[in-house]
Amino acid sequence: MQKVAFVDLYPQYLELKGEIDAALENVIRTSSFIGGKLVTDFENALATSVGTKFAVGVANATSALWMTLKALGVGPGDEVITTPLTAFPTVEAILLNGATAIFADIDEKTFQISPQEIEGKITPRTKAILPVHLYGIPVNLKEILRIAGKRNIPVLEDCAQAQGAEIGGKRVGSMGAAGCFSFFPSKNLGCWGDGGAVCTDDENIARFVRMFSNHGRLEKFTHEIGGANERLDTLHAAILRIKLTKLDEWNAQRRNIANFYTEALEKIEEIQTPQVYEDTVPVWHLYVIRAQKRDELANYLKSKGIGTGLHYPLPLHLQPAMGGEKRRGELPVVEQVTNEILSLPMYPHLALDDAKRVVDEIANFYSGKC
Repeated sequence: MQKVAFVDLYPQYLELKGEIDAALENVIRTSSFIGGKLVTDFENALATSVGTKFAVGVANATSALWMTLKALGVGPGDEVITTPLTAFPTVEAILLNGATAIFADIDEKTFQISPQEIEGKITPRTKAILPVHLYGIPVNLKEILRIAGKRNIPVLEDCAQAQGAEIGGKRVGSMGAAGCFSFFPSKNLGCWGDGGAVCTDDENIARFVRMFSNHGRLEKFTHEIGGANERLDTLHAAILRIKLTKLDEWNAQRRNIANFYTEALEKIEEIQTPQVYEDTVPVWHLYVIRAQKRDELANYLKSKGIGTGLHYPLPLHLQPAMGGEKRRGELPVVEQVTNEILSLPMYPHLALDDAKRVVDEIANFYSGKC
């Protein structure tokens, strides 16, 4: 039985092997492992790609969010509104600043945070709004910015899963106060370990993040503030600079796969396919369906050698660290959706024949042919 991997990163390396090997050899030969021209070159290329004046490479997206919230003045006693359907690091960045995470429920069709729910959660203590472009689907950012703008609340975009996605012709990460990105290996733009970046038009945010991430200094022996060690390694920057040249092509391949899934799966009544907002271009970091008998379907696909994932099985307000089961019932939409979501195989080098096999086996499961 030929297996269909949930994600396979090796084809990316094979496609760029010559360039990547040469770049890594150059870093090793020059022994320039921290900072330097390669990091600057990547930051400049990233800023151009996102459409911002500044890009600062950092150690990971958690650090990017943590430091940017700090740059926005978020601290103890403050509230930050975010989605309950995301990876825990989103809320972790809020907690690291001593602030309180306030969860707004989601739109069940797109899985994205609901602007209307956000508006209902704003209080005098709201210091920032932190929407997540989850699964590579852009949020309804225009409405979120409108709501935030009426109250002069900054919006920080979590773009960890949405590198290259667009809203109205602009890249995500370029429309709020700043955008934070992840270069975790499986992301649309991934390095070979942890990495992240902050993109912004605000020189003060960029300066703070660059300084704080480098022990509170911009010059080698002059520490202006107490900071941390949250820099992007040069080896990662070298790989990312090369992969960035393929981002648009690889995202287009993801959209082809997603379009195939959507068209084929809409014929199966037990499945709901994800929707997107008008005037947006998703990049499908993940392709997530809502499925009846979700767990049974996942087990069946596993028996057929098809990998799947759960992103995410437990909404954040129900995590033990955030209150757990005593909070059940607070956010009914996300609580229902997380019982049904299932992530299907998705990566740019996934063969359409393999995607077709995934659909065929889903159809077999619900038709009773399994």
